[in-house]
Amino acid sequence: MEAADEMAEPDSRNCAVKIKERLEKRHKGRLEDAERRKEAKDNHLVASENAEYFLSTFNEERAAIEELLCGCLGVDQKVVTQKLEEVSAKMMHLQKFLNDSMMFLTPHDRRKAQVTIQKLQTCLTETREQVLPKKKFGFRGRTKASSATVEESAVSPPADRGTSHVDGTAQVDGDPPVAQCGFSNMRDAVLVKTAEEIQKEDVLLCHLSNCKVRLYGSPSTLHLKHIDRCEILCGPVATSVFVDFCERSTLVLACQQLRTHNTQDTRVYLHVTSRAIVEDCHGIGFAPYSWSYPNLEEDLRTAGLDPEKNNWDQVDDFNWLAAGTPSPNWAVIPEADRKTAWEA
Repeated sequence: MEAADEMAEPDSRNCAVKIKERLEKRHKGRLEDAERRKEAKDNHLVASENAEYFLSTFNEERAAIEELLCGCLGVDQKVVTQKLEEVSAKMMHLQKFLNDSMMFLTPHDRRKAQVTIQKLQTCLTETREQVLPKKKFGFRGRTKASSATVEESAVSPPADRGTSHVDGTAQVDGDPPVAQCGFSNMRDAVLVKTAEEIQKEDVLLCHLSNCKVRLYGSPSTLHLKHIDRCEILCGPVATSVFVDFCERSTLVLACQQLRTHNTQDTRVYLHVTSRAIVEDCHGIGFAPYSWSYPNLEEDLRTAGLDPEKNNWDQVDDFNWLAAGTPSPNWAVIPEADRKTAWEA
């Protein structure tokens, strides 16, 4: 009997130890669960506070930009130039502020802020066209004969300076060139802009067909409209690239923001610091930016782009709202099909 009692005593102690361990483990689990709930609540409060701060600051900056744009009308040209430069700087700051705040903003707030920036950029472009004198256009080719300056003619308007490097360049629909930095109404041409020509400018490419375009340097914005069967390579853009009605083309772009509309069967080699946006598009392929040229690193610094931050495959399709299901309108270009070498 005594032997049996001695054997039962260790079993009782072991049972008590196990019960104590389970209680301690359960208590520890409760503490950890409470800590997780507290942390989640704190994170929610922080995100909420950050979102409120963002919206407040964003609206203040937007109002300041709108006030500056309104002040550009009816004043001295020197003052206008200073105000427009200040607006451009504020626009870059506002875009960077949005990019840095993406993680704690709702999709609705992100989309609303991006639309606001686009409207401000359009307003800036329109104001600049309205209040600044129009730029004159010249013609320059590779040959000595074609390098001479030609006076503008209503019958046969010349292309922009540095426009054509291919014989037989033709204009589309006979429309005159747009009085803005860029190229318009051209087909079957090689079109080149140097850094000196586009640095911090708003560049417009429109009504181009079967053209090769090389834009060296860092423009402020880039607008592409009515592009067909073109290959367009552009250096780092300080703010946004807007693409509208583009098809069967290849675009190589670096920017803070990309918005693409009404586009089909187009490949985009992209470096972007925010999330790219597509709307009313299909057949779009994305791959990382792969163009290299002298002074690219300097142009990246000028544009304020981080070479290490590239969201090329983070795309929001405004026509595809099915959560968790990939959009059928765009896809990543397979590595084997990506182009890495570009002709000058």
